[in-house]
Amino acid sequence: MATQTPIVHEAGQDAITGEEIAGTTIPPTTPTRDQSTSQKRNACTFLPSHHSLRSADFASVTELLSSSGKSPIKPPSTASAHYAPSTSTTFSGRAGLGAYTYSPESFPQSRVISFDDSHVTINDLYPKSSLHLLLLPRHPQKQLLHPFEALQDPVFLASVQEEVRKLRVLAAKELKRRFGKYSAMELKREEAMEKALDAGQDIDESSLPPGRDWSKDVISGVHTHPSMSHLHIHILSVDRHSECMKHRKHYNSFATSFLVDVEEFPLSQEEVVRRKTGGWLDRDLVCWRCGRNFRNKFARLKQHLEEEFEEWKKE
Repeated sequence: MATQTPIVHEAGQDAITGEEIAGTTIPPTTPTRDQSTSQKRNACTFLPSHHSLRSADFASVTELLSSSGKSPIKPPSTASAHYAPSTSTTFSGRAGLGAYTYSPESFPQSRVISFDDSHVTINDLYPKSSLHLLLLPRHPQKQLLHPFEALQDPVFLASVQEEVRKLRVLAAKELKRRFGKYSAMELKREEAMEKALDAGQDIDESSLPPGRDWSKDVISGVHTHPSMSHLHIHILSVDRHSECMKHRKHYNSFATSFLVDVEEFPLSQEEVVRRKTGGWLDRDLVCWRCGRNFRNKFARLKQHLEEEFEEWKKE
């Protein structure tokens, strides 16, 4: 069995605040409604409403569940041969994500979206976009490795890439559900469909306007210098619009090569060095959508992102 090399957290490389790191996550001692009434967790039945951080008001997305073809998932036993959890049941500071892989069934669906023996998917506690999910692999020999090391294993990499692709599809459908009513491309398609129906015509999909490709509005990847100890992959909407986007490092961690798409793995040693020494978090603030350079003026960028968010929804 390979020895795990814990992540070394380098000074000045944290993309999140001390407040975010210090948050303690402890599985509830009292069973949640999910535990007491059912031992099954539906994949992607619940995704967070826009800007609903810590809110209990989560909308049911039944279309996503049915279209994913994913069956209800039975939570694994802690005695599972595949997953051997840590002996600790308190996960604080940088180890906070461990609570979700240790006991995902202890959390409500507003936090833990889905889980099986291999992965847990959660809503990020401090989202940096209108939609922000985390995929947490449960592999006992990989979950505490630096992502650059863990994802060098071709078998493990393939399993992570497959899961991320599924979540990107579901995230794109959720964006369409939330924001489709504002999109000019979606409205044009709907108008054409309504016109055909009003005329008593059969709907010919090939003759309709294409609608918006929401998959292009989803990004994913791992951070070059993770702030949390447990391996996690970000899946988020491209807008970077959130009350939790509070400073330069927050933004640059998702708008520069500090974020590495899992599809780029395995990385060459030269690319590993480039990513780790790029100084990405301290670079100029450049709008993800229009390319405008705000230098180090985060407050101005933040105001601009509000405007870009409204325009992005209308595409």
